[in-house]
Amino acid sequence: MNKPALRTRRKSGPVQVADFAPESMIELRGVVKRFSNAAGEFTVLKGVDLTINRGEFVSIVGKSGSGKSTLLNMVTGIDHPTEGMAVVNGTDIYTGVTESQRSKWRGKNLGIVFQFFQLLPMLTLLENVMLPMDYVNLYDFDERPARAMELLKLVGLEKFANKLPVLVSTGQQQLAAIARAMACDPPLLVADEPTGNLDTRSADAIINLFEQFVSQGKTIVMVTHDPSLTSRTHRNIILSDGELINETISKSLPKLRHRHMLEFTKLAQERRYQPNETIISRDESVDYFFMIRKGEVEVILQDREKQEYVVSRLQPGEFFGEAELLRGGRSIGNVRAGSKPVETIVIPRADFVRVMNESPITVEAISKAVQKRLEAHKIEDHRTG
Repeated sequence: MNKPALRTRRKSGPVQVADFAPESMIELRGVVKRFSNAAGEFTVLKGVDLTINRGEFVSIVGKSGSGKSTLLNMVTGIDHPTEGMAVVNGTDIYTGVTESQRSKWRGKNLGIVFQFFQLLPMLTLLENVMLPMDYVNLYDFDERPARAMELLKLVGLEKFANKLPVLVSTGQQQLAAIARAMACDPPLLVADEPTGNLDTRSADAIINLFEQFVSQGKTIVMVTHDPSLTSRTHRNIILSDGELINETISKSLPKLRHRHMLEFTKLAQERRYQPNETIISRDESVDYFFMIRKGEVEVILQDREKQEYVVSRLQPGEFFGEAELLRGGRSIGNVRAGSKPVETIVIPRADFVRVMNESPITVEAISKAVQKRLEAHKIEDHRTG
């Protein structure tokens, strides 16, 4: 469905967006990025639509060349989209904006943490942290050293404030880079592989710090390859060949190859159900694999006396219909929406079976999830029996 065009208020510099949802920090609409070289034209981003809300901690993952860093560059204003709109913190950062204006806006609205730190080697850690304040002329001149020292203390580097970057460890350099990114108290922090060159202990310290910022209301968008880090973020956004994978699909089937996730994203259909509405009836032929995007779904069986009982309650990111599709046969029970409306993503039988035949590791993960469900029901039965 096409989204309505955003109304903007024209003025010099970045454009304020009148219809921008107040809870959204980042809104990308139809973002395309093409590059041209001697070999021809190459499209890196292929019409990306993405919304990230305030206070979210989001990880972006994908194989090398999938477009992760390019996507970050669209958010930060470091590069320009070929087509589409990028609205960040209520501002259209590309429409009628010069590089100088965008640079000033960036200095006040977001912090950037690079994989290789990008600290200036001839400045002390304290001077590096003060630099963004000097650039955008934020805080009184006499307040800046104290502000920088507070940030270094926050990341545990106050004892190293007067040292050059080369005289501290790589982990400490990255902590200093984070302190610098927070110098102007931006609402948004963008990090490109911030732990890529760090040991496990240093990486954990960085993520703990990010979690602390998020608890204070900051929004953090982080590119990473590390699954131990993605498990600690609110959302895990996957890019494949310049396109976003549906988050319900990636959450429901995390073992699936990215190319198959993208294929399912293109095949997926949305279905909505009202509270207590039957989704699958007993003895019915099942023609779709269902993944839950929103709401709760009840799986109901009958005992020998024809009494119904709920065998499991499924939440967003869980699925149903898999047994009938993979093993054949009809549904052995009823599936219905819970007490609130339910939104699902469905994949047709033929496409689901075809992809599962190419992904035995996913079939194994599905079987384990179903077995876990049944065991949980047995435990609950034992407690209430």
